[in-house]
Amino acid sequence: MTVRATTEWDLWTTTARVVLDHRDRRHLAAAESCVRRVTSAVDAACSRFRDDSELTARADDLVRGAEVSPLLAALVHQALDAARLSDGDVDPTLGRRMVSLGYDAAFADARPVPSPEALSRALDDRPAWQRILLSGTFLRIPEGVTLDLGATAKAAAADMAAASITARLGIGALVSFGGDVATAGPDPSGGWQVRVQDLEGDPVDHVRIASGWSVATSSTQKRRWEQEGTTRHHILDPRWGLPAEPVWRTVTVVAPSCTTANTMTTAAVVRGRTAAEWLRQSGRAARLVAADGTVVRLGGWPDDQGTDDQRADERPDEQPDERPDDDRSAVA
Repeated sequence: MTVRATTEWDLWTTTARVVLDHRDRRHLAAAESCVRRVTSAVDAACSRFRDDSELTARADDLVRGAEVSPLLAALVHQALDAARLSDGDVDPTLGRRMVSLGYDAAFADARPVPSPEALSRALDDRPAWQRILLSGTFLRIPEGVTLDLGATAKAAAADMAAASITARLGIGALVSFGGDVATAGPDPSGGWQVRVQDLEGDPVDHVRIASGWSVATSSTQKRRWEQEGTTRHHILDPRWGLPAEPVWRTVTVVAPSCTTANTMTTAAVVRGRTAAEWLRQSGRAARLVAADGTVVRLGGWPDDQGTDDQRADERPDEQPDERPDDDRSAVA
């Protein structure tokens, strides 16, 4: 079994994990530096939990329209692409609704939400991602709209961080931020094996991916809180501005980028009962765990955890080399 170097730390209410396709652990410090630099930049650009982030601090300017940093422009561009890809199911303009439902900087304290009257007023503010103007680095956001890039920015950070490690060190790297897993660099001996499980006791699968591919998982079991006796979760259905019906405990997708994979998993949670057919038509390898624990596997996902002889990035016209299982990265 190949020995790989691994490190992890707490990040964004989850765990950042880096796995290197290299025995020399001295590379870990440089790799961690790359990841921390990327995540710090993304956080400073678009966090809605920070008063000093570019997106928050310049909110008034952005109503009129203003030049923004290339990074913020790229993150908004990816969020709008996600909205288009999902026909609006992954909507970056739900920030005010998230705050109204109690998911804000004080989320960890599970504070109560405003009155029903205040919530109703917030829900009158319809989704407006179609009216956001982004031209190069010029950004204009409609008045009253608060962007929440959480559905895409974490995945984009994973993509950028993995690429940053490879660009600096020239080796294969896997970067995991909770349920967002990205890889880059030379295809490692043994490939990358990802262990997919949400909560302890949930079904467990393993899927092997080639370097350059990504895995994302969206869950209705994490980031939950109580509102007037009702349990809420953080994935909103834009049609109602309320948490999507938890038809699925988790949805996992393999795609060429973590941003694309995350977009598809989030949209699948929102689509509920129609998600399996949508994912089947996409041709992506996917796994859905229903509320009762039933597992649905699509698009070449291994039939069960004991069958790892098919790679998740395989297509009918491709014959990638079969390689033994090795390191894993738990997604949550």
